Amino acid sequence: MATKEIRSWAFDEPIRSSFALPQGVLGRLAGRLMLWLNDPREIVALIGKQNSVLEVGCGPGGLLRGIEARRVCGIDPSPDMLRQAARHNRGRDVELRLGTAADTGLPDGGFDVVVSVNNVAMWPDLEAGVRELRRVARPGGRLLIAWHSAGGRSPIARRNALPEEKLARIAHALGRPTQRHELENLTVLEKRCPG
Repeated sequence: MATKEIRSWAFDEPIRSSFALPQGVLGRLAGRLMLWLNDPREIVALIGKQNSVLEVGCGPGGLLRGIEARRVCGIDPSPDMLRQAARHNRGRDVELRLGTAADTGLPDGGFDVVVSVNNVAMWPDLEAGVRELRRVARPGGRLLIAWHSAGGRSPIARRNALPEEKLARIAHALGRPTQRHELENLTVLEKRCPG
């Protein structure tokens, strides 16, 4: 099955990677690689213990598995990834939904933390995605957008890092003040929503 093409705000050419919209055999393999290559412990620690957390672009559910919250929700545009996330979170009370950064399908102000890891560069419209994340976060809640770090220990993270001008555009879309965290393999931009 051919991989669907995605138009991204971050790149000048279409993205045709199985990691962008995982589907079929290649998509399931991409999901397994995501679980193997991404260690969620640092971002889980940054999120901390919360009442409610939404992961946008949850993929196969590796981060969801580590989140400590009364309500944990993951959305993804790939039904294949949602099936993998359900398997990897079997026995946990995790809500999984089909959705995108720009259209989560969730009500206003429902989450203490809204997090996106390694998918912001694949969003078609950065500003629409950030508006939606802000909308579903509660007043005083936190938005965390993470992407591969140029200073990461992993060669994959370094190779896939966004240039500083793209990170600056994400920070601008989030609004001031934005805090930046450099984790082992991720650059995380954090914004607290007005209370």
